[in-house]
Amino acid sequence: MKRLLGSLVCLAAWAGCGGDPIDAEGTYSVGITNRDNGCEFDNWTVGNQTSGIEVVVTQNGESALAEVKGAAGAFLDLWIGDATFSGDVAGNHLDMTIQGTRSQTMGNCTFTYDVAFAANLVGDSLNGTISYTAAHNGHSDCAAIECVSSQDFSGSRPPR
Repeated sequence: MKRLLGSLVCLAAWAGCGGDPIDAEGTYSVGITNRDNGCEFDNWTVGNQTSGIEVVVTQNGESALAEVKGAAGAFLDLWIGDATFSGDVAGNHLDMTIQGTRSQTMGNCTFTYDVAFAANLVGDSLNGTISYTAAHNGHSDCAAIECVSSQDFSGSRPPR
């Protein structure tokens, strides 16, 4: 009975138990919605939306890259230090990150922002969450940036 229940839970979660990675490659048109602004970023209004962001996903087995193009990509590159997420595909789930390289300071705190996205691909629709967190040198001045800001996103690629 426990084995059957575990199998049903895996089936319901679809990708939660691994399995062959789905083919996530393609050029997506993505829209984002600002959610919690725990990091108190300037010009971030909860509920604001931006659409038409081009994201190109390439994949090699379970590894994938997602390059943000256009103005959004240029902004990420200037602010974070890169516009290409890298990570893994398991089943229909993608987990990807950008490790920030643009150092900032606040008092004796030196930090960068890392960006992560977690998404599920169903058919040609990609939906998930983007999270921004600070990576820092551990100084007590860094307490103010122990935060998370997030955005929801949804996108689609042409039918395959």
